[in-house]
Amino acid sequence: MSTIQTTVKTESGAKYVQQLCKHWSHKLETRFEGDTGTVTFPSAVTTMTASAEGIAIAITGEDRGEVERLTDVVARHIDRFAFREAPLTYDWSWRED
Repeated sequence: MSTIQTTVKTESGAKYVQQLCKHWSHKLETRFEGDTGTVTFPSAVTTMTASAEGIAIAITGEDRGEVERLTDVVARHIDRFAFREAPLTYDWSWRED
């Protein structure tokens, strides 16, 4: 398994996580509880946890290339919802399990 993660600074993290889960729920399996949202893509699972400082994002999957591709998908969607403060800064780092 490969996991790539980042923390994005924003004061509206909970709002964006909820919007993303609702947006993707039309095509993908999503879950939103409290300040945490999970989106299950065909090749990876994205977990987003909001706090007062931002959103902690982790994308985990078997195929490292596909996990890396999803960083752009997730970032573009967050920036779309955060248009007033976009582009946000994403400093992705790998964690091997």
